[in-house]
Amino acid sequence: MPLHAKHRLHAVLLLVLLAVAGCSGPEIVNAITPNSGYTRTRDIVYGDHGLKLDVYSPDHAQQAPVVLFFWGGSWQKSRSFDKSAYKFLGQALAEKGYVAMIADYRVYPQVQYPAFLYDCAQAVSWAHAHAAAYGGDPAKLVLMGHSAGAYNSVMLALDPEYLHAVGADPGWLRGAVGLAGPYDFLPITDPDLQAVFGPPQQWPQTQPINHVDGRAPPLLLIAGDDDNIVYVKNTNNLYEAIRGRGGRVEKVTYPRMDHFKIIALMSARLPGHAELMQHITDFVNAVTGPQPQGAAPAP
Repeated sequence: MPLHAKHRLHAVLLLVLLAVAGCSGPEIVNAITPNSGYTRTRDIVYGDHGLKLDVYSPDHAQQAPVVLFFWGGSWQKSRSFDKSAYKFLGQALAEKGYVAMIADYRVYPQVQYPAFLYDCAQAVSWAHAHAAAYGGDPAKLVLMGHSAGAYNSVMLALDPEYLHAVGADPGWLRGAVGLAGPYDFLPITDPDLQAVFGPPQQWPQTQPINHVDGRAPPLLLIAGDDDNIVYVKNTNNLYEAIRGRGGRVEKVTYPRMDHFKIIALMSARLPGHAELMQHITDFVNAVTGPQPQGAAPAP
């Protein structure tokens, strides 16, 4: 059996054992995530509401690109994890030489739209102000998110209102990566989402696709054709809208990929990770420029 096939088999067997032991999805992938090669600084308070974020700094990082990640969960507490569930993602980004920041933000019923976007904007402001202390370059800041977090990231990139409101500069953003994001989902028929996004008269302004003007930083939109939670039309429609306005956008769609597998594959220990990560690293490196000599190399 080839060596890489053995590694994949060992990873699958370990996942099965952990599942039998009763571990949740994030617990499973975090349990097989390495603890070396980076420093994890937890529970850093940012913003006006006592929110927290974690930072994953590659060993010997110097002026490294910074990737600020927002998790998903339909903007609802009952469907969300938190930053601690994404150790596997922080490690994977750090392994590629990036300073990864994973931020919590308020969700329903504590807040409604657009409060969570202002929280994320404050995380951007913090990331820019403190990146250098963790080996990052504030001039190389990229947003990233999955599902609702992809919406948050893309909205901040498309609509400068939220960053302006917290005293941040939209020009700080070099780009944004959306994994399985909802960008064009009217009409809102789910009662829970109706509670999140308020009265119907404001729904048009909640849609990222309605803020496309061709002037946003570059976007990378990644989605799966088998996603029955956030349909791939969200990615396709936003991609076409940005292209139609002369904006900078790339799209990757995977056949037979569902909503949750696409974020699970951010784990460096799962088969399929390398292909997904290659798309992300190609994009991040292109929009931030080459890493300086002495920075942690991308394996």
